[in-house]
Amino acid sequence: MNRRMFVFSTALAGGLPAQTAIKVPWYRRAYRWGQTNITENDPLHYDIDWWRKYWKRTEVQAVIINAGGIVAYYPSKYPLQYRAQFLQGRDLFGELTAAAHKDGIFVMARMDSNRTSEDFFKAHPDWFTRDRNGNPYRAADKYITCINSPYYDEYLPGVLREIIERSHPEGLTDNSWAGMGRENICYCTNCESRFRAKTGTALPREANWDDAAYRQWILWSYARRIEVWELNNRTTQAAGGADCIWSGMNSGSVSSQARSFRDLREISKRAHIMMLDHQRRDDDTGFQQNGDTGKRVHELMGWDKLAPESMALYQSGPGYYRLASKTPAEARMWMIAGMAGGIQPWWHHIAAYHEDRRMYRTAEPVMKWAKANENYLAGREPVASVGIVWSQRSTDFFGRDDAAQQVDAPYTGFMHALVRARIPYLPVHVDDIEREGQRFSLLILPNVGGLSDAQCSAIRRFVQGGGSLLATGVSSLYNEWGDARSDYALADLFGAHRIGAVPKLAWAADRQRRGGGDRFAPDGHTYLRLSPEVRAAVDGPRAGDEPAPRGQRHDVLHGFEETDILPYGGTLAELRTEQGVLVPLTFIPPFPTYPPETSWMRVPKTNIPALVLSQKGRSRVAFLPADIDRRYSREHLSDHGQLLANITRWAAGDSVPISVEGAGFLDCHLYRQGQRMILHVVNLTSAATWRAPLEELIRVGPVKVKVKLPSGVRGGNARLLVRGGTVPVSAKDGSAAFEIATILDHEVVVLD
Repeated sequence: MNRRMFVFSTALAGGLPAQTAIKVPWYRRAYRWGQTNITENDPLHYDIDWWRKYWKRTEVQAVIINAGGIVAYYPSKYPLQYRAQFLQGRDLFGELTAAAHKDGIFVMARMDSNRTSEDFFKAHPDWFTRDRNGNPYRAADKYITCINSPYYDEYLPGVLREIIERSHPEGLTDNSWAGMGRENICYCTNCESRFRAKTGTALPREANWDDAAYRQWILWSYARRIEVWELNNRTTQAAGGADCIWSGMNSGSVSSQARSFRDLREISKRAHIMMLDHQRRDDDTGFQQNGDTGKRVHELMGWDKLAPESMALYQSGPGYYRLASKTPAEARMWMIAGMAGGIQPWWHHIAAYHEDRRMYRTAEPVMKWAKANENYLAGREPVASVGIVWSQRSTDFFGRDDAAQQVDAPYTGFMHALVRARIPYLPVHVDDIEREGQRFSLLILPNVGGLSDAQCSAIRRFVQGGGSLLATGVSSLYNEWGDARSDYALADLFGAHRIGAVPKLAWAADRQRRGGGDRFAPDGHTYLRLSPEVRAAVDGPRAGDEPAPRGQRHDVLHGFEETDILPYGGTLAELRTEQGVLVPLTFIPPFPTYPPETSWMRVPKTNIPALVLSQKGRSRVAFLPADIDRRYSREHLSDHGQLLANITRWAAGDSVPISVEGAGFLDCHLYRQGQRMILHVVNLTSAATWRAPLEELIRVGPVKVKVKLPSGVRGGNARLLVRGGTVPVSAKDGSAAFEIATILDHEVVVLD
C-alpha cells in the first residue's frame, strides 16, 4: 500500500493527529451516503426532524439533496427554472442543507438538468435538440436541451453558482448531465455549426457505423461531455473553493456509458469521487456485477478515491414500484456485494413520506457494520493475478447496436465463471495494459473484437514479457473502427489464422438483410468434440466403432472424463493452425433437434478448432474461438463454466492467490492493506441467484480457505468481521490456511 493510501485510511481512523486528518478533503472522508429523492409534493409535509434521526441511525456522512434543474426546490432567481408545484416559496433545499450541516453531514446538491418545461422551450427555442425535420425532441411533456447550446455553457453554470452562493453545499452532482444519448442525432443550429467547425463536414444523416461522418460524430459527442465535465468543475470550484466539486453520476454498465457518450476512463481521470447511479442487479449479471463495478471504477481512478453508489431501498426491479419496499434480502445483498468490490453504500428512497415503512429498517444494520469496519473497507489494494480486458471503444465500434450480445455477454460470462471458480480477477482497460499489465500473470480478452494496432502491440509485449493470454471469439479480428481485418491481428500469438472472408459488421438499418460470413451460421444445435476421445473406456453401450483411447487429455478438460462431447450452441469459422499448437476441442456442426427421431449427428467430426493452446517461453496462450463465454452468460451451463475456469487456471499457472473449498456460490475479493490481508466472501447461494427478488438467505459452510502471503504479511491471526472472533490459522510454506464455519450473507476475514 502506498503512503498516500496509508495516510488516507489511518487519518480517518484517528491514527494521525487532527491537523493531518483535516488535510484530507471531504470527498475522501465520506464513506456512507443517503438520499431522499424529493417529489414535488414533499414540501407540504417534509418531516426534517425525523429524517435527521434517520441520518443518525444509518450513520451517514453525506447526503444528496434535490436542488434544481428539471424541478427546483428553492426560490431561484432564474424565472424559467421550474419550481416544485407545492414549494409555495419555501427553500426546502436550503433548510435540508442547513440541517445536514448542523449535524456535521456533507451535502451534494442534486441536479437533473437535461430537459425543461414548455415555457422554457418557448423562451429559448435555440437551446433545444431537434430532429432532421426541425422538430424538438421530447421526453414525455418535457423538452430535451442540447448539450452544445448556451443552456449548458451559460445557463446551467449560473444555476450552479446560485445554489452554492445561497446554501453552500460541499459539491454538486447530476443524474442526466450527459444530455441526449446516442439513439438520436441532434440537428439544431448549435450542433450543425459546431460539428462543421470541428470536422469540416455536415452532421451524419443517419446512424450508420460505416459512415465516416457518423464515426466522427460519436467521437465528437464524447469529447463534448468531457468539456462539460471540466466546465462544471471550474464553475463550482470558482464559486465554492477548491473542494467544492461537481461530479456527474455514471452507470456501472459500460454499454450504458457508451450509449450516453460518457467515457468511463476519461471521466475517471478527472473525477474527485465517482458517483454511481447503478441501483440494482438484473437477471443476467447477478449481485456479483456490483462487485465487478467497484473494481472497474477503482482500477481506473485509483483505490484511494471513493465510489458511492445509489442503492435503491424501493422496489426497482422487476418493475418499478417507487413507494414500495424492496425485499430486504435483495437490497442488503446488493449493498454487500458492492462493498466487497470497493463501493461505498448510499441508501436511496423516492419521496420523503412512505406508507410502506418496512424500507426504513433495511439500510441501518448494513450502514452500522460499515461504520464499525470502515478502516478495512478503504485504503487497501486488490490482489489478483487475472485481469479481464475491456474496451469502451470496442463496445462502440465493434459492439455497435448489438453490444449487449457481442461485448457485454462475453465479459459477463467470464465474470460468472471466475466467481463460480473462486478466482479473483480485476477489470483491465485495454489502454492500461502497458502501464498495469505487469501486475497480472494472465490477461483475458472476452471477444474484444475491436482493437487498434497499438493496443495489439501492447498485448504482444505483455506476452513477450512472460504474461499469459486467453482470448475468445473474434478478438482482434476488427480494428478500432470495427472494420474487418483479413486475419486476427494477434494471430501470431494465437497460433491460428482466419480462412476466408471476414464478415463485415452490420449496423441497425441493414442488420436483417445482411448475413454472417461463417460456415456454420446461425446459432443452433451444435457441440464440441473433446480430444482424445475416451468413451471406449467408459461404461455405456457399444457401437463397435469407438476410437481407442490415445494419450492423456489436457488439463483444460479436467472434469469431463466420461464424455467426448460438450454442448455448444454457437457458430465457428474454419481456421488454419500453426505447427506445434494443441487443439483439444473441435466443432460439431448443427443437426436437427425436432422431431427427436431426426436428432442425430450428420457430421460427427470436423477439423474446425474450438480451442487452440500453445506455450511461448514462460507464456501460455489459449485461443477459444468458440464463444463459450457468451454462451455461459446466456445459458449458465455448468460445462461451459467449468471449461472457462479450467482454461483460466491452466493459463494462470500457480499464480491464483487463494484457494476456497466448500459448497456454495461464493464471490471472493482479496485485498492487501499494509501488513495484513483482507478477504471478502460474499455468499450468493440462493433460490434467486438468477432472478430477483431475493427473499431468503441460505447459510453455507464450512468453507476452507488458503491465502498466499506476500512478503511482509505474517498471516498468523484471522479475525472475522461479520461473525466476530478469531479462527485458528495454519501458516506454512508462504500460505495461511483457515476455516470459516458458516457464512450467511457475507464474511470478511482480516489476516495479520
